[in-house]
Amino acid sequence: MSLYLMVAVVGLLIGSFLNVCIYRIPRELSIVFPASHCTSCNTSIRPWDNVPVISYLILGGKCRKCAAGISFRYPLVEALNAFLYCAILWRYGFNWSSLVYGILVSALIVITFIDLDFQIIPDRITLTGIPLGLAAGSLLLPDPFLRADLLGFKASLAGFLAGGGFFYLIAVLSRGGMGGGDIKLMALLGAVMGWKAVLLTTFIGSLTGSLIGIFLIVFKGKGRKTKVPFGPFLALGGLVTLFFAQELILWYLSLH
Repeated sequence: MSLYLMVAVVGLLIGSFLNVCIYRIPRELSIVFPASHCTSCNTSIRPWDNVPVISYLILGGKCRKCAAGISFRYPLVEALNAFLYCAILWRYGFNWSSLVYGILVSALIVITFIDLDFQIIPDRITLTGIPLGLAAGSLLLPDPFLRADLLGFKASLAGFLAGGGFFYLIAVLSRGGMGGGDIKLMALLGAVMGWKAVLLTTFIGSLTGSLIGIFLIVFKGKGRKTKVPFGPFLALGGLVTLFFAQELILWYLSLH
């Protein structure tokens, strides 16, 4: 239990930094300087007002200086990152591969919220992550469908090519219907989890994206041409694959 608590605390602290990335990266601001500050009055946030989740609750979701509202997204991102870190510990244990997966899920959180706000997936995340994913997939990471076996260079490279190549083909055939950020994101996920994960991630992402699209049309009055960012659904598909690939395949095989 103490190990889970430690991992959760680390997840909360890193989650606080993720909020900085989500706000600053799409605005092309430094993620290091200046220190955290209120976006309304520009007052620097004191360390005791910057404790993940707890400070938000104590301050009632408002800036101490100007009383401007603070988005609920901030504690949500912090808590989500902590939860996913603990889920990785539960699923994969305390090892080097879990460290890599921690970096991956944090990157997916940042990508999700930036894509929701700006409909972009920053290259500085995906293009940095792809070579690191290939290296980790070749040397450290297990196959999420087998877990006991190393993914290996061939499977990692095949995943990179399958993810990037398949979505690039979709982009060409749809004449721009698929964004370049989605292509790079799938190349990254393929490098980390292999080509089989590309198929499952794509299926889950497409299914959930379609369901949300139908919901928006039926209940929110949106048109069929309403733009809905696909990155968050691919991120969700990647997370489901990371944690439950083996169980989903076994369940599917049991139906036949």
